[in-house]
Amino acid sequence: MSDPANPLIVQSDLTVLLEVAAERTPEVRPLLARFAELDKAPEHIHSYRITPLSLWNAAVAGLTEEDVVATLTDFAKYPVPGVVVREVSDVMARYGRVWLARIDSGLVLAADDDLILDELASVRSVAELLGQRLDRHRFAVADRDRGVLKQALLAAGWPAADEAGFESGAALGPMVVTAELRPYQRDAVTAWWRDGDPSGGSGVVVLPCGAGKTVVGLAVVAATSAHTLVVCTSISSIRQWIRETIDKTTLTAGDLGEWSGEIKQLRPVTFVTYHSLTWADPLAAADADVFTRHPHLELFNQVGWGLVVYDEVHLLPAPVFRAAARVQAIRRLGLTATLVREDGREGDIFSLIGPKRFDAPWSEFESAGWIATATCTEVRVALGNERRAEYSSSEPKLRHRIAATATEKIAVVDSLIAAHPDEQILVIGQFVEQLRDIAARIGAPLLTGQTPQATRERLFAQLRAGEIRVLVVSKIANFSIDLPEVSVAIQVSGQFGSRQEEAQRLGRILRPKANGGAASFYSVIADETDEVRFARNRQRFLAEQGYTYSIIDAAVDGSLPVR
Repeated sequence: MSDPANPLIVQSDLTVLLEVAAERTPEVRPLLARFAELDKAPEHIHSYRITPLSLWNAAVAGLTEEDVVATLTDFAKYPVPGVVVREVSDVMARYGRVWLARIDSGLVLAADDDLILDELASVRSVAELLGQRLDRHRFAVADRDRGVLKQALLAAGWPAADEAGFESGAALGPMVVTAELRPYQRDAVTAWWRDGDPSGGSGVVVLPCGAGKTVVGLAVVAATSAHTLVVCTSISSIRQWIRETIDKTTLTAGDLGEWSGEIKQLRPVTFVTYHSLTWADPLAAADADVFTRHPHLELFNQVGWGLVVYDEVHLLPAPVFRAAARVQAIRRLGLTATLVREDGREGDIFSLIGPKRFDAPWSEFESAGWIATATCTEVRVALGNERRAEYSSSEPKLRHRIAATATEKIAVVDSLIAAHPDEQILVIGQFVEQLRDIAARIGAPLLTGQTPQATRERLFAQLRAGEIRVLVVSKIANFSIDLPEVSVAIQVSGQFGSRQEEAQRLGRILRPKANGGAASFYSVIADETDEVRFARNRQRFLAEQGYTYSIIDAAVDGSLPVR
């Protein structure tokens, strides 16, 4: 039954509009997020999309068609269109109808209806990966095509449940996680492992930055009790994982290996960067097989891995990284703060790593004190006449950089730093030249992709120790850097409208503070430029998590309004 006081308007194209100020909005938002994706988030009406992938992830999480329809109808302002109910039913019913299994003769694709297999055999991208038809309900499949076939099946609208099992890998030996797991961390491990479920042992855990994804990863390593390869974003990330492993488990330094441009160690638990793992040999022939073109992928064959952990797994679908998921016979855990991708390739993660096994709204972690309370502020800066003329007369593809690197922003950075005299601060940006100017102006160290690894580690250590208060960093600080007492982030430029980057940058300051203090995230935007449009898009994911942005205008001299 509909109710004019309800907050949802459900439309026949599977768009759901949410009235932000409605009384029942806080109640419905986390329910809606289980099966719909936030698409637009202006001030008063947020727009969600129900997609096949969002419904399949919901089905894997245990939601039924009835659960989805009940949420829509119970909170709808007007009657839910019948076409929406039928589409939800049809899409959710497709998950689990097709599956991969292992029999004595090898891998098979099976279905509970031979007509489904007939349909799939007529899809070229699927048919070229199928072997002999064994009977009405099964096709033989080559082991090497396990991941690629799952991608093709997803694209064809029939997501496969992977029940073919995994190799056990070499035994790790006794390992205990000495840190006490929080309740949600235990729930995440349980949801991933799914003991007794043939599809368990692969999939993605989504947790906010600062909520302890590394501890979840270590608990999964302990549960699997097998040699493990952990794929990281950078050498800094590798060394952070190693520090955490030594600190929070009974493993020792001798059990842990680093495989990077600097060190090549293979040990029971080995940490490797995405770039090192997927390095392409420039001398390899264009038609060479994947292991010839990416020789470091032989790491998968060097040791009997029983688990691969992909940190920041949302990076995986980038073309150069997809080769890292070729080996499908190994248990896989993906860790991330957000599965959002601007290129729409989230389905690759579903196919190559597994479905989303655990997720929860960031607001729940904040209210429980597991992550710091954060306020988000967009500071708009007016361009001077000279910069405005340059922006207006330039080609559209050049305008973003002109706006993003506006020198008028530097005075605002000064004002924001002055407003937080007793806090540790990160100034984050996209363009190195801009960051050099800011670092010189405020007298702070600068850290970029060109900074030697030893210098990076020293600067991060000094920031953790409180020896420096402000650090200027490029986009290398987007991922996997543990800076627990940094409570202020000032974003001066970013990668167009990337929601993923916005979430990651806020995440740098979300670790709970020793004094219980809040975190402050500022995004400095050139007013009346394309940065305003990009900022709206960047903020969408955080709006879905319950964050709101206040907007303030800086004065010409960079000073801020008194609050």
